[in-house]
Amino acid sequence: MDVATYLAAVPETRREALVRLRALCLEELTGFEERIAYGMPVYVRAGGTDGEIAWANQKQYISFYLLRTDVRDAFADRLAAHDMGKACLRFRNPAKVDFDLLRDLLRATARAGRGGAC
Repeated sequence: MDVATYLAAVPETRREALVRLRALCLEELTGFEERIAYGMPVYVRAGGTDGEIAWANQKQYISFYLLRTDVRDAFADRLAAHDMGKACLRFRNPAKVDFDLLRDLLRATARAGRGGAC
């Protein structure tokens, strides 16, 4: 499966937000490869093996996985206002996805060097 196939299978009510999220990842994560791993889109730094960003359509929400602890720590104040697990930012309403925050997280991830992933 590829990401286009993944997106074609998500519910229409979430597809627009997920297409926008994918475009944002492709725009901001230059030097990363887009893959499917664990059944979801994952972004791996070229030459690397570990994903640093991932996202998925879950049953109850859109999830955005921020897998770098250094970036999560740097954004702790902004993330605190959101539904956040250890590494998963959850958006229950596709219309309320905070794309400004996601863009900033993606930019910080792209700027960060290798390592720092959990």
